[in-house]
Amino acid sequence: MKRVLVFQHIAIEHPGIFRSFMAADGITWDAVELDEGERIPALDPYDTLIVMGGPMDVFDEEQYPWLVEEKRAIREWVALRRRPYLGLCLGHQLLADALGGKVERMTTPEVGMLRVETTEAARTDALFKGLGPMLDCLQWHGCEVTGLPKDATVLARSPACAVQAFRVGANAYGLQYHVELTSSTVADWGAVPIYTESLEKSCGRGALGKLDADARALMPALAANARRLYDNFKALAVAGAPAGHRRRVASEPDI
Repeated sequence: MKRVLVFQHIAIEHPGIFRSFMAADGITWDAVELDEGERIPALDPYDTLIVMGGPMDVFDEEQYPWLVEEKRAIREWVALRRRPYLGLCLGHQLLADALGGKVERMTTPEVGMLRVETTEAARTDALFKGLGPMLDCLQWHGCEVTGLPKDATVLARSPACAVQAFRVGANAYGLQYHVELTSSTVADWGAVPIYTESLEKSCGRGALGKLDADARALMPALAANARRLYDNFKALAVAGAPAGHRRRVASEPDI
């Protein structure tokens, strides 16, 4: 894993703690801020694609026409190039939608510090190696995958959402929940009005302070799980990456 392409849909939803992991490994990552009109570059130089969350939904193509191009790029990356893919929240839903699955709005959004349960299939899955049967995580979504793409395998679930994680092929993964948290994530996201509105609608007025405190209390365990998942994904990416890319060193970000 030498060069990573990141699709972002709002500036505050970046790779989070993964930035420090990639910097320590000397991995270059290039972010494309799709919501600001940045264009998707040629895919050839990259060996890994990470797609982040965002406030829009996969079916908002009329309002956000760049979603069409993004889905096309995801489909090419996963179905044709068969390169490593990791989608988080919206990136999880885009993977399903781009490959023929179905995403729908939930009756009740899932928001807060919650737990997901891994499935039997996850016990032998390369991405979930070393992770426990129950995982603490941040949830902040109002849509869910309700129909899987062909040949997909469910790897995690929760009482409110049957598809919390899934795999397509050997190295394309979607995670509905967030694993990329840093100590500032909840506060940063809480500064976005649409995110605060969804949080308070689900958890009550003033819920941001409690959510921030809950996340900080769990941060050591969250960071350990993020490190394990990153290492597992890096191993998958190294095994599946095309040869011949030059190594460039990334600078250490502030987190």
